[in-house]
Amino acid sequence: VLQFFSWWSSYNEAINYLATVPKYRIQATEIAKQQGLLNKTKEKGKNRRSKEEIREEEEEIIKDIIKNKIDIKGGYQKPKIYDILLFQLLLAPFYLCKYIVWRCWWIYCFTIKGQEYGVEEKLYIIRRNMKMSQSQFDSLEDHQKETFLERQLWIRENYEAYKREQEEELKKKMAMDPRWKRYRRWMKNEGPGRLTFIDD
Repeated sequence: VLQFFSWWSSYNEAINYLATVPKYRIQATEIAKQQGLLNKTKEKGKNRRSKEEIREEEEEIIKDIIKNKIDIKGGYQKPKIYDILLFQLLLAPFYLCKYIVWRCWWIYCFTIKGQEYGVEEKLYIIRRNMKMSQSQFDSLEDHQKETFLERQLWIRENYEAYKREQEEELKKKMAMDPRWKRYRRWMKNEGPGRLTFIDD
Protein backbone atom coordinates (compact mmCIF):
# COMPACT_ATOMS: atom_id res chain seq x y z
CA VAL A 1 0.00 0.00 0.00
CA LEU A 2 2.85 2.37 0.87
CA GLN A 3 4.61 1.57 -2.39
CA PHE A 4 1.45 2.17 -4.43
CA PHE A 5 0.65 5.50 -2.78
CA SER A 6 4.29 6.59 -3.06
CA TRP A 7 4.10 5.95 -6.82
CA TRP A 8 0.81 7.88 -7.05
CA SER A 9 2.45 10.76 -5.22
CA SER A 10 5.40 10.77 -7.70
CA TYR A 11 2.99 10.56 -10.64
CA ASN A 12 0.93 13.51 -9.35
CA GLU A 13 4.13 15.52 -8.77
CA ALA A 14 5.09 14.90 -12.41
CA ILE A 15 1.64 16.03 -13.63
CA ASN A 16 1.77 19.16 -11.44
CA TYR A 17 5.23 19.98 -12.81
CA LEU A 18 4.17 19.43 -16.45
CA ALA A 19 1.18 21.73 -15.87
CA THR A 20 3.68 24.53 -15.11
CA VAL A 21 5.84 23.92 -18.22
CA PRO A 22 4.69 26.48 -20.85
CA LYS A 23 5.05 24.05 -23.79
CA TYR A 24 2.64 21.48 -22.31
CA ARG A 25 0.36 24.04 -20.65
CA ILE A 26 -0.25 25.92 -23.93
CA GLN A 27 -0.98 22.64 -25.79
CA ALA A 28 -3.37 21.49 -23.03
CA THR A 29 -5.13 24.89 -23.02
CA GLU A 30 -5.59 24.73 -26.81
CA ILE A 31 -7.07 21.21 -26.59
CA ALA A 32 -9.41 22.33 -23.75
CA LYS A 33 -10.61 25.31 -25.85
CA GLN A 34 -11.21 23.05 -28.88
CA GLN A 35 -13.26 20.66 -26.73
CA GLY A 36 -15.16 23.61 -25.20
CA LEU A 37 -14.11 22.76 -21.65
CA LEU A 38 -12.77 26.21 -20.70
CA ASN A 39 -15.79 28.11 -22.01
CA LYS A 40 -18.05 26.53 -19.36
CA THR A 41 -16.27 28.39 -16.58
CA LYS A 42 -17.99 31.73 -17.35
CA GLU A 43 -21.43 31.72 -15.73
CA LYS A 44 -23.80 34.49 -14.70
CA GLY A 45 -26.47 35.00 -12.05
CA LYS A 46 -26.85 32.66 -9.07
CA ASN A 47 -24.37 30.13 -10.47
CA ARG A 48 -21.61 32.72 -10.72
CA ARG A 49 -18.39 31.64 -9.03
CA SER A 50 -15.34 33.46 -7.74
CA LYS A 51 -12.21 33.90 -9.85
CA GLU A 52 -10.39 31.52 -7.52
CA GLU A 53 -12.92 28.72 -8.13
CA ILE A 54 -12.78 29.29 -11.89
CA ARG A 55 -8.95 29.22 -11.81
CA GLU A 56 -8.95 25.97 -9.80
CA GLU A 57 -11.38 24.34 -12.24
CA GLU A 58 -9.29 25.45 -15.25
CA GLU A 59 -6.18 24.03 -13.53
CA GLU A 60 -7.93 20.66 -13.01
CA ILE A 61 -9.06 20.60 -16.67
CA ILE A 62 -5.49 21.28 -17.87
CA LYS A 63 -4.09 18.57 -15.56
CA ASP A 64 -6.68 16.05 -16.79
CA ILE A 65 -5.76 16.75 -20.41
CA ILE A 66 -2.03 16.36 -19.62
CA LYS A 67 -2.79 13.03 -17.87
CA ASN A 68 -4.69 11.75 -20.90
CA LYS A 69 -2.43 13.07 -23.66
CA ILE A 70 1.11 12.69 -22.29
CA ASP A 71 2.65 9.27 -21.82
CA ILE A 72 4.95 9.61 -18.81
CA LYS A 73 7.60 6.91 -18.63
CA GLY A 74 10.26 5.93 -16.15
CA GLY A 75 10.03 6.48 -12.38
CA TYR A 76 7.11 8.94 -12.69
CA GLN A 77 4.83 6.82 -14.87
CA LYS A 78 1.25 6.05 -13.87
CA PRO A 79 1.35 3.28 -11.25
CA LYS A 80 -0.11 -0.10 -12.12
CA ILE A 81 -1.35 -2.50 -9.47
CA TYR A 82 0.63 -5.48 -10.87
CA ASP A 83 3.92 -3.54 -10.57
CA ILE A 84 3.68 -3.62 -6.77
CA LEU A 85 6.19 -5.88 -5.02
CA LEU A 86 3.48 -8.16 -3.58
CA PHE A 87 2.07 -8.91 -7.05
CA GLN A 88 5.58 -9.32 -8.44
CA LEU A 89 6.31 -11.96 -5.77
CA LEU A 90 3.02 -13.78 -6.44
CA LEU A 91 3.65 -13.75 -10.19
CA ALA A 92 7.35 -14.72 -9.86
CA PRO A 93 6.80 -18.44 -10.77
CA PHE A 94 4.87 -17.40 -13.91
CA TYR A 95 7.61 -14.92 -14.93
CA LEU A 96 10.29 -17.57 -14.31
CA CYS A 97 8.52 -20.12 -16.54
CA LYS A 98 7.95 -17.45 -19.19
CA TYR A 99 11.67 -16.51 -19.10
CA ILE A 100 12.78 -20.18 -19.40
CA VAL A 101 10.50 -20.70 -22.43
CA TRP A 102 11.75 -17.45 -24.01
CA ARG A 103 15.41 -18.38 -23.35
CA CYS A 104 14.96 -21.83 -24.95
CA TRP A 105 13.33 -20.18 -27.98
CA TRP A 106 16.26 -17.68 -28.22
CA ILE A 107 18.89 -20.43 -28.09
CA TYR A 108 16.99 -22.55 -30.64
CA CYS A 109 16.40 -19.68 -33.13
CA PHE A 110 19.65 -17.71 -32.94
CA THR A 111 22.25 -20.20 -31.66
CA ILE A 112 21.18 -23.53 -33.16
CA LYS A 113 19.35 -22.41 -36.34
CA GLY A 114 21.48 -19.26 -36.81
CA GLN A 115 18.59 -16.96 -37.77
CA GLU A 116 19.21 -13.24 -38.18
CA TYR A 117 18.01 -10.91 -35.43
CA GLY A 118 14.81 -8.95 -35.94
CA VAL A 119 14.38 -5.33 -34.80
CA GLU A 120 13.00 -6.34 -31.36
CA GLU A 121 15.87 -8.77 -30.78
CA LYS A 122 18.44 -6.16 -31.81
CA LEU A 123 16.92 -3.61 -29.42
CA TYR A 124 16.93 -6.23 -26.64
CA ILE A 125 20.68 -6.88 -27.13
CA ILE A 126 21.39 -3.12 -27.25
CA ARG A 127 19.44 -2.62 -24.01
CA ARG A 128 21.32 -5.49 -22.37
CA ASN A 129 24.67 -4.04 -23.53
CA MET A 130 23.71 -0.67 -22.06
CA LYS A 131 22.64 -2.34 -18.79
CA MET A 132 19.26 -0.56 -18.85
CA SER A 133 15.95 -1.76 -17.45
CA GLN A 134 12.98 -2.09 -19.82
CA SER A 135 11.33 1.07 -18.43
CA GLN A 136 14.58 3.09 -18.79
CA PHE A 137 14.99 1.91 -22.39
CA ASP A 138 11.32 2.62 -23.19
CA SER A 139 11.72 6.19 -21.94
CA LEU A 140 14.34 6.90 -24.66
CA GLU A 141 13.24 8.87 -27.72
CA ASP A 142 12.49 6.91 -30.93
CA HIS A 143 15.23 8.76 -32.86
CA GLN A 144 17.80 7.57 -30.29
CA LYS A 145 16.74 3.96 -30.82
CA GLU A 146 16.95 4.46 -34.58
CA THR A 147 20.50 5.79 -34.14
CA PHE A 148 21.39 2.70 -32.11
CA LEU A 149 20.07 0.49 -34.91
CA GLU A 150 21.84 2.50 -37.64
CA ARG A 151 25.14 2.16 -35.75
CA GLN A 152 24.53 -1.59 -35.26
CA LEU A 153 25.10 -1.42 -31.51
CA TRP A 154 23.88 -5.00 -31.02
CA ILE A 155 27.38 -5.97 -32.25
CA ARG A 156 29.65 -5.83 -29.19
CA GLU A 157 32.59 -4.09 -30.96
CA ASN A 158 30.33 -1.34 -32.32
CA TYR A 159 28.83 -0.82 -28.88
CA GLU A 160 32.26 -0.56 -27.23
CA ALA A 161 33.32 2.06 -29.82
CA TYR A 162 30.07 3.99 -29.24
CA LYS A 163 30.57 3.85 -25.47
CA ARG A 164 34.10 5.27 -25.80
CA GLU A 165 32.78 8.09 -28.03
CA GLN A 166 30.11 8.96 -25.45
CA GLU A 167 32.68 8.99 -22.63
CA GLU A 168 34.98 11.29 -24.64
CA GLU A 169 32.06 13.61 -25.42
CA LEU A 170 31.10 13.72 -21.73
CA LYS A 171 34.69 14.56 -20.76
CA LYS A 172 34.74 17.43 -23.29
CA LYS A 173 31.43 18.78 -21.95
CA MET A 174 32.70 18.56 -18.39
CA ALA A 175 35.94 20.31 -19.37
CA MET A 176 33.94 23.20 -20.85
CA ASP A 177 31.39 23.40 -18.02
CA PRO A 178 32.23 26.36 -15.71
CA ARG A 179 30.87 24.52 -12.63
CA TRP A 180 33.27 21.61 -13.19
CA LYS A 181 36.12 24.07 -13.73
CA ARG A 182 35.34 25.72 -10.37
CA TYR A 183 35.11 22.32 -8.68
CA ARG A 184 38.46 21.17 -10.11
CA ARG A 185 40.06 24.47 -9.09
CA TRP A 186 38.66 24.11 -5.58
CA MET A 187 39.89 20.49 -5.32
CA LYS A 188 43.35 21.56 -6.50
CA ASN A 189 43.67 24.56 -4.15
CA GLU A 190 41.74 23.54 -1.04
CA GLY A 191 40.54 19.99 -1.47
CA PRO A 192 37.96 18.32 0.76
CA GLY A 193 38.18 19.08 4.46
CA ARG A 194 40.32 16.67 6.47
CA LEU A 195 39.47 15.23 9.87
CA THR A 196 42.40 14.87 12.23
CA PHE A 197 42.61 13.43 15.71
CA ILE A 198 45.67 15.39 16.77
CA ASP A 199 45.21 17.56 19.87
CA ASP A 200 46.21 21.22 19.51
